[in-house]
Amino acid sequence: MRRPARLSLACAAAAALLAPALPLALAGSATAEPAGARVQDFLADQLADLGAGEAVVMVHGTDLAAAEAAVDAAGLTRGTAFERIGVVVARGTAAEIEAARTQPGVTYLEGNRPITFQQETSNVATRGAEAVATLKGADGSALDGSGVSVGVIDSGIDPTHPYFREAVGSSAVVSNQKVVCDLFEIACTVQDVGPLVDTDTLAAGGHGTHVSGIVAGRPTTLSDGAQLQGAAPGAKLVSLATGAVLFIVGADTALEWVLENHEAPCGEGVPATVCPPIKVTNNSYGPSGGGEFDPESATAKLQRALAAEGVLTVWAAGNDGGDGSANVVNPDSQDPTPGILSVASYFDQDTGTRDGVVSDYSSRGEAGRQATYPDLSAPGEAITSSCRLTMPICGTGLDPRNGPGLLDVGTFNTISGTSMAAPHVAGIVAQLFEAKPTATPAEIEAALKGTTYKFTDGAAYEPTDGGLTTSFDKGTGLVDVVAAVQALVGATAEPTTVRTKPGLGKGRTKP
Repeated sequence: MRRPARLSLACAAAAALLAPALPLALAGSATAEPAGARVQDFLADQLADLGAGEAVVMVHGTDLAAAEAAVDAAGLTRGTAFERIGVVVARGTAAEIEAARTQPGVTYLEGNRPITFQQETSNVATRGAEAVATLKGADGSALDGSGVSVGVIDSGIDPTHPYFREAVGSSAVVSNQKVVCDLFEIACTVQDVGPLVDTDTLAAGGHGTHVSGIVAGRPTTLSDGAQLQGAAPGAKLVSLATGAVLFIVGADTALEWVLENHEAPCGEGVPATVCPPIKVTNNSYGPSGGGEFDPESATAKLQRALAAEGVLTVWAAGNDGGDGSANVVNPDSQDPTPGILSVASYFDQDTGTRDGVVSDYSSRGEAGRQATYPDLSAPGEAITSSCRLTMPICGTGLDPRNGPGLLDVGTFNTISGTSMAAPHVAGIVAQLFEAKPTATPAEIEAALKGTTYKFTDGAAYEPTDGGLTTSFDKGTGLVDVVAAVQALVGATAEPTTVRTKPGLGKGRTKP
């Protein structure tokens, strides 16, 4: 198989609307700084060049009332409010933003930074297919993620794709939501667009459909006889479409929707047997170039609130490579809160081996600063999943495949990136929650990181304060589903091995 080119989806299209900022001493310069709340470095840089333009700002308050009062007092134009974390999105001039900074109860000002999809599985190397075939969930059914919904925050989804087709003819997509923002992206809402709307094609994307297939694609035989399935082929999908052009306010709006709706993502009255609770979100996006984790950001507050309510957050580590001399890992993925995972990309070299390599594009942390390291690795290179050639991202894959139906031409393709590694872990998390529905996100993380396979490519492993070993390029190692399940539920029996068909390669496993 030809190795696909790595893809990068730039998200600068809307930047011109928000011409960056005025020279305020907002980020800790040597000049005297006016009293007030701390300002994010990105926003400070933006304001330094803003001139007479306007910028989007997230005003953090001690509570929602304080943030709203500050926005009004400063003369900012109010937009979306993240009620659970006391944040209001607004738009205004540099002077108005400076005025908001000094209002009572304001704790932090954050900008609307652009983010990109972390693009670039194999269920054999991770023993995921083995777990589906040989292990049982708490209810005695196959360990395929049943009883769990995965929230996928991405460009969108084609719910009619054959990879999401249930045996009874319904779709694995049980809730199809779209984030809709105004021109300046200060007012965003989440709208239910119905079960059949293809939000990915409408967004000129494809990334979200590919990612969602890696999470929960149903067992499918392609026209050439190859067999595919997602990491959790029994889990349900809740799609939160942000579109192909991303800014952090839209993504945070999706995270807040999950915080408010994770227990009943299809609405009150829809039974969990039809639409299970969301127990994990997949986030295959982030700022280009990585950077330092910001514990005061809206994203950090939202994902920590989710962890407290039993929802684990999975992040792509990023596609900026590195050699350990600097931290280029996706900032939000570095959150040390238990139940928030950063996933590096592993390449099994199309063989299913567990002794493969770290993908060259996978973002590395800074050697010696373990807080910047990815948590673990999962297959992310040369991954075949759901796509349509009419979708821009899918059209760039180098291995188009036909689905099972006569009209399913070019409905699968091969793409690489930490975007593909993260959803593999999100699906595996669904498997673990099925194995132990009462588990906490912290327990799931501990089981995953404590049982990884120590493949040796790349940087040496170092001991951690928690008794594990980790490395700046691959974290604690390659995820091992069977071992993680056994650690989580206390099982000791070793299941039988599942073989792959010769020549099926990456992501083409026997169900």
